[in-house]
Amino acid sequence: MNKQIVLTEEGLRKLETELEELKTVKRKEVAEKIKIALSFGDLSENSEYDEAKNEQAMVETRIAVVEAMLKNVVILDEDELTTDTVNIGSKVKVKEVETGEIENYHIVGSTESDPFENKISDESPIGKELIGKKAGKIVDIEIPAGKITYEILEISK
Repeated sequence: MNKQIVLTEEGLRKLETELEELKTVKRKEVAEKIKIALSFGDLSENSEYDEAKNEQAMVETRIAVVEAMLKNVVILDEDELTTDTVNIGSKVKVKEVETGEIENYHIVGSTESDPFENKISDESPIGKELIGKKAGKIVDIEIPAGKITYEILEISK
């Protein structure tokens, strides 16, 4: 059985846009590269052809992955989110107890995570530990760099 993919509306739109781009633009680009490479003749020593075929395989694999994900999507109803506890879709303001540094995280499903935008997965060490917790709670989290202690200051939608 395939795992359910939890997405926000924004995450669903991004995936659908990516799939459309792959199917309409990328497929054509790769087909054109293959056509050009074939015109060079001898395929046994044609690196352009090999490269184009590899790219084609990667595009087709990504299309299959995205299509499979879209079949198992559960859309997060952000209206049903509460601010009582941290959940997927929650925005969480935390303070690192040791340094006093404030961080803002948006807890998202694993396919939407983007650490550069502070969108962290519910499956990441920090996300996993924050899920289900209430504001005011102190949380010890094992991360690759060691252990970090956060105080949950605020939960919002």
